[in-house]
Amino acid sequence: MKIEQIYTGCLAQGAYYIESEGEVAVIDPLREVTPYIERAAKDGATIKYVFETHFHADFVSGHLDLSQKTGAPIIYGPNAKTGFDAHIATDGEEFPLGKVKFKVLHTPGHTMESTCYLLIDENGQEKALFSGDTLFIGDVGRPDLAQKSDLTINDLAGHLYDSLRNKVMTLPDDVVVYPAHGAGSACGKNMSKETTDLLGNQKKFNYALRANMTKEEFIAEVTNGLAKPPQYFPQNVKMNKEGYESIDVVMERGAQALSAAAFEAAANETGAVILDTRGAQVFNKGFIPNSINIGLKGDFAPWVGALVPDVKQEILLVTEVGQEEEAILRLARVGYDNVIGYLEGGIETWVASGQEVDTITSITPDELADKMAEEKVLVIDVRRPSEFSAEHIDGAKSLPLDYISELMAEFPKDQTMYIHCAGGYRSMIASSILKSRGYDNLIDIAGGFAAISKSGRFTLTDYVCPSTLKKS
Repeated sequence: MKIEQIYTGCLAQGAYYIESEGEVAVIDPLREVTPYIERAAKDGATIKYVFETHFHADFVSGHLDLSQKTGAPIIYGPNAKTGFDAHIATDGEEFPLGKVKFKVLHTPGHTMESTCYLLIDENGQEKALFSGDTLFIGDVGRPDLAQKSDLTINDLAGHLYDSLRNKVMTLPDDVVVYPAHGAGSACGKNMSKETTDLLGNQKKFNYALRANMTKEEFIAEVTNGLAKPPQYFPQNVKMNKEGYESIDVVMERGAQALSAAAFEAAANETGAVILDTRGAQVFNKGFIPNSINIGLKGDFAPWVGALVPDVKQEILLVTEVGQEEEAILRLARVGYDNVIGYLEGGIETWVASGQEVDTITSITPDELADKMAEEKVLVIDVRRPSEFSAEHIDGAKSLPLDYISELMAEFPKDQTMYIHCAGGYRSMIASSILKSRGYDNLIDIAGGFAAISKSGRFTLTDYVCPSTLKKS
């Protein structure tokens, strides 16, 4: 038997490939399924099951394509209602795989269909728990993403408490926990950077698994400080539940190489968002007017999901040459299937054609400090509220990127804004969005708060450990 965790850092997501005696189960696959199929072929194995732990909100699973291409059935736990053929398992149902088997543990709470899959080896020993979003390393799944008219967030948290106590914590301490996500995912608030652990360790160190914790205490702690979920979450749930286009169709549609003239025409005719995925300090030196910068080398897909409200929005891409396919794929992972083409040859093609370009000024922290020594300036911090509360430039204004659309009126058009984040990634996103909406008086601080702190030239607020703050 072999267990392989296939971890995707930009989504903080773990898919799983389990093989025994030439039979394979894939759990919570990513949208692109060819790697699983190729891996099984290399092993001389057959994919027998596609297990889904729940209807994912933060990414579009590859369950449909993988099932259609291999013939393997899609397995969900109790309460799941799908718009496609799937096997809805009963609590306790077992699925043989070579010499091992999976046992269904229905664990409602994160969502009502949430299910863990317990791996039992050939000797009948309980070896591993594929816990989905029920149990993370250091945290548990947030209970506010699947509320219905008859279920409150407290109701769901109560179900989660019961699931953990009655189904998970009764398992042996040496069971290995394999969760669906790690640190950086918006599906929890206190996840560890570790992506696996022994259940016994989690019983000791995970705040939500304290042995003497009452249900009331659990509900209070699990529901405290939950940040607003990204806007694309319910749209991804809908796609995972009802179905979607094949990734092959999505990739073919997006891979349309456009000349500068064709790119401009497409933008004018469709109202597509122009998404520039180059690095911040490359983008700022020259970009297509009204384009938005979200760098591919960062939390690309989650930020697109947070800032582009409609997954059906048509998108035109500007990328570094050779990164077009990666950008299309990473957008599809979170349901943005309507890329209609990319600028062939990148920004150089646009410049060579004589088209207009825009720029954003970036300065160093030292240059900002010199400016602040001469006059009063407006510093805008676009980090999350918890980051700002932990430590910030004295006098800076907090306008988090996560809420930029709601806060647009707070950005002054008649005053120069000096914008920073933690490292320079988010501040350029914010600056590009502001530019596209007619804000011209803005300057980006390269290197963000990390460089600001390192410079030693600013008056900062007293540091407060983030772990003591309410998460946001």
